[in-house]
Amino acid sequence: MPTAAKALGALTATGAGVAGWAIGIEPRLFTLRRVSAEVLEPGSWPVRILHLSDLHILPGQRRKARWVAALADLRPDLVVNTGDTLSHRDSVPAAVEAFGDLLDVPGAFVMGNNDYVAPIFKSPHYYFVGGNPRRARVPLPWRDLAAAQRERGWVDLDNAATVLTVRGQRIALAGVDDPYTKRDRYPKIAGPATADAVVRIGVLHAPQPRLLDLFAADGYDLVLAGHTHGGQVRLPFVGAVTTNCDIDRSRARGLSRWGASTWLNVSAGLGHSPYMPVRFCCRPEATLLTLTARD
Repeated sequence: MPTAAKALGALTATGAGVAGWAIGIEPRLFTLRRVSAEVLEPGSWPVRILHLSDLHILPGQRRKARWVAALADLRPDLVVNTGDTLSHRDSVPAAVEAFGDLLDVPGAFVMGNNDYVAPIFKSPHYYFVGGNPRRARVPLPWRDLAAAQRERGWVDLDNAATVLTVRGQRIALAGVDDPYTKRDRYPKIAGPATADAVVRIGVLHAPQPRLLDLFAADGYDLVLAGHTHGGQVRLPFVGAVTTNCDIDRSRARGLSRWGASTWLNVSAGLGHSPYMPVRFCCRPEATLLTLTARD
């Protein structure tokens, strides 16, 4: 066989192998990311937060539901869900099954864009250049999802703030509704973060810098977000190919600094659009974030 033909054959085989991995294997390799940050007031007890995001759950995704439900065995002190839980109009029962005993843990949530409307099929290039095709969207039962979380005690932080007492310590929480669909109303929570708390946490779905700047300016110690899927496709030496919002690609997932005194954790999430079932070098994840006291 000529050298060029051999090279083409090898390249084709490699491409097929990569595609098979990215579509058929990696999207099911759920992983728990463990990180820590020194953000609590001096002398505070550690606080363990389970950060969930972007489940994009569909009816029948029992394996994903079982994996998420088993996270209750970690015994977190607080659960925070940063949205895009749904992907189908019949997804609410699957979401409740996935949350399982985690709904007995103190928790809080905000909505994401795909909690309001179902994903649609679109050309893959939209994921990398931005924009969306102009097409009617199917409304999703976000009110039922919110009610299912609220009635088990989780706090709705969509343009709202609260203080929870966890293990005898006050935790200040404030969030905004989905920025991607322009439902955020930061003025409703604006002002200095609650001083009488061991930590002040901001919550939103899409980590838009304009909102991260506001949380930081108001004195929040930590901000939790999702939406980016970690880039969903990450390349060696490049990292995330896209973030699907205005945040830079270097912060598409994981813990980083935002300004002088605020930490930001962006979850790579646990799912994807049913029309873009691809992950490469970016396993679906939940995050166990241990907060410890500053010196």
